[in-house]
Amino acid sequence: MELLASAPHPHRFIGHPPQGATDLASLLRGHPLRQAAKSLVIRVALRGKKRQYVLAVVRGDHRVDLDAVCAAVGGVRAGFADRASAERLTGCVSGSIVPFSFHPDLHVVVDPGLLAQDEIYFNAARLDQSVALSAHAYRALAEPRVAPIADRPGTTGLSAPPVARAA
Repeated sequence: MELLASAPHPHRFIGHPPQGATDLASLLRGHPLRQAAKSLVIRVALRGKKRQYVLAVVRGDHRVDLDAVCAAVGGVRAGFADRASAERLTGCVSGSIVPFSFHPDLHVVVDPGLLAQDEIYFNAARLDQSVALSAHAYRALAEPRVAPIADRPGTTGLSAPPVARAA
């Protein structure tokens, strides 16, 4: 929240009952699901027994395509990080992960479909408060790598287990 407070970009906070599921948080906030920033921590295996963690950020009405995340960072395989790793790297409880990284071992990759929205919404590192921010401002603040990493539900891409979702 310090990042937003010090940034010249307008934003607003939205209080609501505690909720970590993207679809339900979007209903509480009163916006279309496509405007929700869903953030998931992905563990990518690289060559030479190395690994990299990626914060994959997609529209709320899409799913993360693990193969696409893997390809975006030059990995050989990818899977969802365990809850403890995700919470350690993000500093957020599961369900409240923000679409920003403040850890040097967590790299942000965002799908262009989210950036095509005028305004995006995400939990503010808490389950009972969210942020509304223009997609342009988000991109300027997060400085993410942009790559097509999303699949619509029901397509061939892999999706997150319910516990790993964040709004």
